[in-house]
This record gives sequence, C-alpha cells and structure tokens, in this order.
Amino acid sequence: MTVPAEPEDRGTLTIAPSVVRKIAQHAADQVDGTTRAERRIAGLGLGTHGASAKVGGEGNDVDLLLDVALHYPAPVRRIVGDLRTRVTEEVERITSYQVRDISVTVSALLPDIAPRVR
Repeated sequence: MTVPAEPEDRGTLTIAPSVVRKIAQHAADQVDGTTRAERRIAGLGLGTHGASAKVGGEGNDVDLLLDVALHYPAPVRRIVGDLRTRVTEEVERITSYQVRDISVTVSALLPDIAPRVR
C-alpha cells in the first residue's frame, strides 16, 4: 500500500475562466426577480437567454461583469444586492477564487405578459 503524497506535493488545480463564467451565470439566474430575455438577431426570435457574465482578474482574484434582465416592476437595488451576494458566494464556494468586484448591468425590465392565445 502506498502512502499518499503530502498536499503541497500533489499538484495544482486550475479552473478556467469559462467555468467561472458559467457558475456566475447560473447563480445569477437563480436569484428571485431575474428573468430570461428574448434573444433576437436581425429581428428574428432565437429563443431566450439568462444572465451573461464576463470574467477578468488575475491570480486568485476575479472580477465579474454581469448583464441581467429583471421582472418589471422590480425592486432593482434589492435584486442587484441579492445578485452580488449569491454570485460571490457560489463562485467562492465552488472555485475558492476570491471575487474582488462585481459590476451589474440591468439590460431589460420585462413585465410578466400572459399569452394572448390559449
């Protein structure tokens, strides 16, 4: 039976920025008050999308830029505060990176509209 190596001798783990981005997007989409927005290109509807994120930073520190759509009417300040808290907690819990900064852009306020055809 072999003895496991000491923790400092076991190697390193690097988590790609694309993984951090997906974690941040998923966490943002779970916050109450956020919603999916319609994706349109050249006037054509191409489904919906949730939050989008960009990741920057260096070393163990990450900076996040979030773009989200919210339900209308919505308490924007409260929801943005909840977004920052939830995304920070999830990114730090899963990756052990430290979130240095989160900038949030609310790109749409979308009302709940009942379908016209039933």
